Amino acid sequence: MNYFQRKDAHSITCLLCQHYCTLKENAHGICGINYNKENTLVNTTYGHPSAINIDPIEKKPLYHFLPATQSLSIGTVGCNFRCPFCQNYTISQTATVNEQITYTPKNIVALAQKYKTKSISYTYNEPTIWYPYAKDIGTLAKESGIKNIFVSSGYESKEVLEDMPSWLDAINVDLKSFSHEYYKKVLKTNLDGVKESLELLAQSPIWLEITTLIIPDVNDSDAELHAMAEFIATKIGVETPWHLSAFYPNYKMQDTPSTSLKTLQRAKEIAQSHGIKYIYIGNILNDTSTYCEKCGTRLIHREGYKTQVENLKGNHCKVCNNFVAGVFS
Repeated sequence: MNYFQRKDAHSITCLLCQHYCTLKENAHGICGINYNKENTLVNTTYGHPSAINIDPIEKKPLYHFLPATQSLSIGTVGCNFRCPFCQNYTISQTATVNEQITYTPKNIVALAQKYKTKSISYTYNEPTIWYPYAKDIGTLAKESGIKNIFVSSGYESKEVLEDMPSWLDAINVDLKSFSHEYYKKVLKTNLDGVKESLELLAQSPIWLEITTLIIPDVNDSDAELHAMAEFIATKIGVETPWHLSAFYPNYKMQDTPSTSLKTLQRAKEIAQSHGIKYIYIGNILNDTSTYCEKCGTRLIHREGYKTQVENLKGNHCKVCNNFVAGVFS
């Protein structure tokens, strides 16, 4: 795909996310890492990750995609959102690139092969804004039989969304709120754009899971939770796993209290009332195992990030043969 288009003799339009920033010569986009150099889009983070780790895939979180496997996780700097609760704000809210740290796409794939991870995750900061680097890694990884995962806020451009199925295998998208005002005034983006991305991803071959960080007095009202649950159930699909995560004071929201287990359980009950089959409470001590929604058999046992597949054969419950949505082999 083309990552930009020329607007006139002196400016280009970035095609990586839905901001569609118009960039004059030497001007940067909202993300801070893509800029116009001689009427060409240059990504300053290409080849310069800010973080590389090996994580359990459950940490993404992905619960229905290659459970109990490890994923090589990488991130860079910059973001196209302005979330005041970001846990990775030290890298997402800066545009300073450490050019002394260099990893080519071949280097990253070689690391995944060395540590025998089943996948590579593009995470920690928004991977959409460094899509050219991620795709070059992912294309090589795919040739080696390694899966590719995005952890995203769901503000990809239409062009990127159309291109993703050519190499991406799974994605977890943050649905941060169901308030247009909150997305616009606080996050500096657009809820409709995220909803459109989720609907397109749900129709694609990419495995999709959704995460919502439940924040007290921000997005935890019954009305908003019902609205989110209805959207997921009717527009995305009741078999799409929904992770309801506990908030802890961070970044610009140090005075906001942590989310209680009671609140998360209420959110789960609301999700269940809309027929959503797989709802997981995260970031707080509780049962995160996967159960057959037909016979109740425990299919995948999770204790923290320790995971064991117990009663799954392919995509079916070993006890009652009920189909379980996901990618399990």
